[in-house]
Amino acid sequence: MALAQNIGVPWIMCQQPDAPQPIINTCNGYYCHNFKPNNPKSPKMFTENWIGWFQNGVKRFPIEVLKIQLSQLHAFFQNGGVLNNYYMYHGGTNFGRTAGGPYITTSYDYDAPIDEYGNLNQPKWGHLKQLHAAIKLGENVLTNYTSINDKDLGNGITLTTYSNSNGARFCFLSNNDTSKDANVDLQNDGKYFIPAWSVTILNGCNKEIFNTAKVNSQTSIMVKRSGDNSSNGLTWKWKMEPKKDTLNGKGNIKAHELLEQKELTLDASDYLWYMTSVDINDTSIWSNATLSVNTMGHTLHGYVNRKYIGYQFSQWGNKFTYETKVSLKNGTNIITLLSATVGLANYGAWFDEIKTGISGGTVGLNGERKRLYDLQSHVGVSWNTNSPNIPIGKPMTWYKSEFKAPVGTNPIVVDFQGLGKGHAWVNGHSIGRYWPSWITTTNGCSDTCDYRGKYVKEKCNTNCGGPSQRWYHVPRSFLNDNMNTLVLFEEIGGNPQSVQFQTVTIGTICANVYEGSQLELSCQNGQVISQIQFASFGNPQGQCGSFKKGSWEATDSQSVVEAACIGKTNCGFIVTKEMFSVPFGVTNSTARLAVQVTC
Repeated sequence: MALAQNIGVPWIMCQQPDAPQPIINTCNGYYCHNFKPNNPKSPKMFTENWIGWFQNGVKRFPIEVLKIQLSQLHAFFQNGGVLNNYYMYHGGTNFGRTAGGPYITTSYDYDAPIDEYGNLNQPKWGHLKQLHAAIKLGENVLTNYTSINDKDLGNGITLTTYSNSNGARFCFLSNNDTSKDANVDLQNDGKYFIPAWSVTILNGCNKEIFNTAKVNSQTSIMVKRSGDNSSNGLTWKWKMEPKKDTLNGKGNIKAHELLEQKELTLDASDYLWYMTSVDINDTSIWSNATLSVNTMGHTLHGYVNRKYIGYQFSQWGNKFTYETKVSLKNGTNIITLLSATVGLANYGAWFDEIKTGISGGTVGLNGERKRLYDLQSHVGVSWNTNSPNIPIGKPMTWYKSEFKAPVGTNPIVVDFQGLGKGHAWVNGHSIGRYWPSWITTTNGCSDTCDYRGKYVKEKCNTNCGGPSQRWYHVPRSFLNDNMNTLVLFEEIGGNPQSVQFQTVTIGTICANVYEGSQLELSCQNGQVISQIQFASFGNPQGQCGSFKKGSWEATDSQSVVEAACIGKTNCGFIVTKEMFSVPFGVTNSTARLAVQVTC
């Protein structure tokens, strides 16, 4: 069918090894260097280079290791790859209820080179920029080569040489050993230091222009700041979710069978009320009963005779059994259940056929139908304003507050620490579901990360034991110049008194640049470099935030960097021994410049 459209450009199929000719099968994943198309005439294409991973409520923050990312990408080009497409290059936010699932967070930052808020994710963005520039230098040879030669130099070292008809060359020098660095002597083409598990690009096969493990771009440590206090110290109004109808067993749909939730709600709401009744004539048997409900996820709240009996959720988003002790009375007992989804499956085979929840009752919340999140006032809707007595820890509660937007142009986030689980709106715009009370597993994180070896998304995780998501993106385009309205629906019970709006900005900038490479430092939004906290040209130790001097350094390291950078929004220069007045012959080792500054 696709080919019959005669669209004039090739069709591709990702991750489809049996794609019929002439459709091109392509590769998605972390590693595609060994991928081979099923047709020798098809180009070798990397359609989804997974540069990170998404975050869900169960897992720690998965951070793609930059050096791993680039070593495998070099291997892809080294082995004849022709196209690389990043997934994702720009992270983002799944506003409203568009986050997939179950349990994928509103934030889809993905550790992308450009983050969720539009800031450069350094050093990943800068290191990739330098990679692209290096590959560009070899464009004519890589796309018009007449020969390609792999030479095994021993100890896991491979030299791959591309040559064209004009005699031009372009080389990749790789060290596949996961623990041992290497010094390689290519005779007339020079001597090179190749760190373990890295690849070096040699322009003309005799000049190093890039190495995956030698990160020269700046590191930006982003911070969240409260700024002025106009958006903090919020005053809250509140209103309990109207439940008189559902708790009395009244709904707008009747059925003698369980109806699938997704089909019934048409995804108009996460919530579906289910009501039934049971007649009891012997309390000696039923005064200590067990209510058991089999559901296909994701969360379930229960009421018996208008009394809340508790809340449960599936740990992994699969079907589970809601079970709790209840006391039934003589006569008619009303059982009311609220089933809630937390993001629907949106990928995988037959994902559209995955069932959700239990159903057969009233679609959505009364507060949703009354549009309590809208800016306009509603007839017959009143909000409680007795702030000192604001309900805390009460399920099914709506909260409302007014705030002013933080000044400036930096991206805005709202800190939902203290809340439980629910949904949030700003000026009627849904900023998504929240669930900061979900704490990630407490193990699997480390202060250090060894990039060497094959990458898996469980490697080099952060945020162990922290909320799966705490800060939620509020685009400035959602906001008014004067007052704005925040509305929360708190499903399981939380405390809104810690909620505050903050801005995201660069706190500290660092760079650790090898001799002969370019130092580039840059603030954002018009800020200037105000202080050089650390500068050492020599063999400095440590990392950003904990740099210290090595066994030797140039005495004027600090003054050189201050003269070049203080008072500027950005600065840069080629790092050389001459610039730092290091006499020839003082050291034969390659020096580095470590810098830490504030904006």
